[in-house]
Amino acid sequence: MPSTEKLDTHHKALTLNLDPSTFGSFAEIGAGQEVARWFLVVGAASGTVAKTISAYDKGVSDDLYGSGSRYVSRQRLEAMLEHEWSELLAQLSKTRGPQTRFFSFVDTVSARNFAGTNDPHGWVGLRFQTEPGGPPNDLLLHVNMLDPSNVLQQEAIGILGVNLIYTAFYGLESEESFLEGLAQDVVKERIEIDYLDFRGPVFESWDRAALLAHLVSAGLAEAVFFSSKGPAVPPTEALYKKAVVLAPGYFGHVDQAHAEVHARLLTSGIQEFRNEMGAGHAEPAGFFCLTVAPLVRNEPPPEIAGLLRRIDALLATGGDVLLFRHAELYHMTALVNRYTKAPVRFVVGLSLLIRAFEDFYGNLEGSRLEALGRLFAQNVRIYAYPMTAADLREWLSTASASGWEWSEANGWVSGTQLRRAPPLGHLFAYLLASNFIVPMQAPAALKADA
Repeated sequence: MPSTEKLDTHHKALTLNLDPSTFGSFAEIGAGQEVARWFLVVGAASGTVAKTISAYDKGVSDDLYGSGSRYVSRQRLEAMLEHEWSELLAQLSKTRGPQTRFFSFVDTVSARNFAGTNDPHGWVGLRFQTEPGGPPNDLLLHVNMLDPSNVLQQEAIGILGVNLIYTAFYGLESEESFLEGLAQDVVKERIEIDYLDFRGPVFESWDRAALLAHLVSAGLAEAVFFSSKGPAVPPTEALYKKAVVLAPGYFGHVDQAHAEVHARLLTSGIQEFRNEMGAGHAEPAGFFCLTVAPLVRNEPPPEIAGLLRRIDALLATGGDVLLFRHAELYHMTALVNRYTKAPVRFVVGLSLLIRAFEDFYGNLEGSRLEALGRLFAQNVRIYAYPMTAADLREWLSTASASGWEWSEANGWVSGTQLRRAPPLGHLFAYLLASNFIVPMQAPAALKADA
């Protein structure tokens, strides 16, 4: 068994090379052969490397893995895993099978191109046995590469790949230990992991939703996506080139009555978008937005179990969910704008609007003005959903916000009726007058109930 102390990439690769029970193949497309290279240069590579291949030419890749899928996609990754694993077993199971834990490592990556015009990302996969002759287990990752150059991105993929193989064999005690081993020396600053899937008997006790949430809470991803209509996918696939309506909130109540309120909020935002854009515009994608950040600064972050209860309640309404690392709206804008240039609209209650407006944003050099500039930088508006005067009054009595006044109509307060004392009030009035903040009216059914 390897040492329990943390090893660097060199010693992880060497440990695997010196373990007579592990043996496998490498197929890498798009970022060199940086994972295999580690095993080839540290010594004793014949103890681990059965084969290494890099099918850069599309015709060669199609001949090996089949045509009909995008070259950087989960479908291509799955095809690579199936081909390499089948070939490995066919060639070596008779001679090595009784004493060998086989593995196949594959990746298909779009590293930074020469012109710097692409979105550097990729899919990384590993199929492995935990005992000789045992059933296979799979780990599948989607990654975004953050380094500014192709060379550095290749290097980062190499480290991540070694981490993945090493941790699969020596660090699967828990989801947390797996993520810690996977992230060592490379994630957070150099690679973002915004999707992770697994299958196989070794993962029977693992929870997919919890693992996705852990990616965000551990700082390995800016956001992850939960779908109400099917399996989860990376955020890029949920957001790519789509107009988007985001409904951020805490959503702490998970009962049916509040679920209907939450669903009405998102539905109203989507309808407001239709009214704004007209019938000819493509239908927007709507998302509830939660965060792993604490509700109040300097308080402990929410527990994963509580987050998942809120996410499940929102998914039950038929809405999809984005779980963000940060609570500030401008961080949400930045993430969504990675993947779409189409209009982005927030739909928020007046309480959240006031909270966002009152925050000083001391982490930014330009404080509040910089936060608002980032928030509204690219075709972004906020739909301000009304509140009852009673709810607004009660919320303000407990919030650290002062200087707000309003008038009301039939017990309801809209964004138009909300006022802030100067000088901050001038900025609020400007955003209203410039249509960055768009007041909404309470649905007729709610007015009748009031």
